[in-house]
Amino acid sequence: MLRPLLRSLHDRIPGARRVIRIPRQLLRISPFAGDIQPARVPLFAPTSDRPTLPFPHPWNYRNPLRILETYFWGADTRDGSAKHSSYLDVPGLTPVLVTRDPGVIRAISKDTGDQPGQFDRDTLPSKGIARATGKDTLLFTNGPAWKRQKKLSTPPFGRSSLFQPEMFHEFAETFRHTVHHRLDALHEHLKHHGPSATVCLEPEIKAVMLEMLVNNFFGAQVPYDAIRNRFVPALERVIDYIVSDTVINRVGIPLQWLPGFNKDITKAKAARAAFEELTDTVIATRKDGKGLWKQFKSDAPDEMLRSNIRVFLAGALEATTSYAGWAISHLARNPAAQEKVFAEVKDLQDYAPENLDQAKYLGHALDETLRLTPSLYFFPRRATADTWVELTDGKKLFIPQGTHILLDVWHANRHEDHWGVAVTGYPATDFAPERWESITPHTLRSKDLLHFGFGHGPRFCPGKSLGQMEVALAVGAFVKLFRFKAVNADNPPKAGVSTKPLDGTLVELELRTN
Repeated sequence: MLRPLLRSLHDRIPGARRVIRIPRQLLRISPFAGDIQPARVPLFAPTSDRPTLPFPHPWNYRNPLRILETYFWGADTRDGSAKHSSYLDVPGLTPVLVTRDPGVIRAISKDTGDQPGQFDRDTLPSKGIARATGKDTLLFTNGPAWKRQKKLSTPPFGRSSLFQPEMFHEFAETFRHTVHHRLDALHEHLKHHGPSATVCLEPEIKAVMLEMLVNNFFGAQVPYDAIRNRFVPALERVIDYIVSDTVINRVGIPLQWLPGFNKDITKAKAARAAFEELTDTVIATRKDGKGLWKQFKSDAPDEMLRSNIRVFLAGALEATTSYAGWAISHLARNPAAQEKVFAEVKDLQDYAPENLDQAKYLGHALDETLRLTPSLYFFPRRATADTWVELTDGKKLFIPQGTHILLDVWHANRHEDHWGVAVTGYPATDFAPERWESITPHTLRSKDLLHFGFGHGPRFCPGKSLGQMEVALAVGAFVKLFRFKAVNADNPPKAGVSTKPLDGTLVELELRTN
């Protein structure tokens, strides 16, 4: 009699589930079952030398990669599935599962969607983003609402829309204009300072990527100087505020309600106003069918699209800047790889998709960039029901309803078990584009060798084709124009909404003469 009653309460009352779990949590009984048994991570470990506590707080949230590392501190001494999956289970709270097992990542990603019982995107890590951009977006919504947003917003981002010849050439022409503008500035610098220049490329990459999105994709006419000197800094400040707001603003007070006597709040509000102005600018081109708005077949009012436009603008600044910055950063530390890319692009005059597709080594370098240094270093998921997950090898994992899940692709892609010498012929932590030459659709394990650079499954990044096109253009043209080397030998990451090189892609470059 008691067990059916508890089960009924468990199913109907979310708070009751947490109460019912407490005895098992106090007894340290794992909430997971099946062939895959994650290892339990202690909340506090004062005698351990692990990097930090296994949850974000005001003193560690700027180092999210270290938080993820905490779940796998000493894990290489574990046996079996516990080596790559860990969990935190605090009495009275919902379990947190962190996995760097590519098989588990793939299975959960594929089973994420809008159907009952499937995994949702966990909104807990993105509440700050939702407060800044709106909750009615592809990034934040779940279930049927997410499917409506996907149908409404993503068609212009598809390969069939972006890779129309006239659209692609518009991107290429704008990029050439921007590059020539920067080349003139570099020529002036070299006249006065010698044959080479030391440049922090991250600001330049951000400006180029935002210009391509605003002026080509949306068909606006925003001057480059305004993008470089006004809108890029404004979006940087908005994104930085999002990171801190997610952790510190537990009450969820919107930015516009906060008093303006604090200098940082005042600057954040000014940045948000510039962000809104840029959003207004790109929405205004819709009525004339400029850019890819002509591919947008919907009678939805402009205001319904505003939140997703904000996400796309911020995403252009973050994800594509990360992708291009990491690619150049890796090539700056690998001169042989840089020269192989140059050999492919040096005679390339037309950056049409079919020509870029022929630049195989450039493609391998970009894939290797996404593997070793993915822009989005984890994907949050949440179990909407008690769920059994089955991997491609037949192993199963039971995940209880409500579990918060972090799919840790950063550490999955860097582990020797998954991408090392025995699997690909090269050490997992090395930048080696050559490893992709042996990974083909006919390779035995190719279906499991996924870098998850744009996610996987139904909720993969809708900007995948746009990001690939932009970065291939930017990196290909940059290698063609410059020979460059890193100023710093090491290449550590910084992580917030996305990952980027800590040194801002600091390189010493010179114009190529051959």
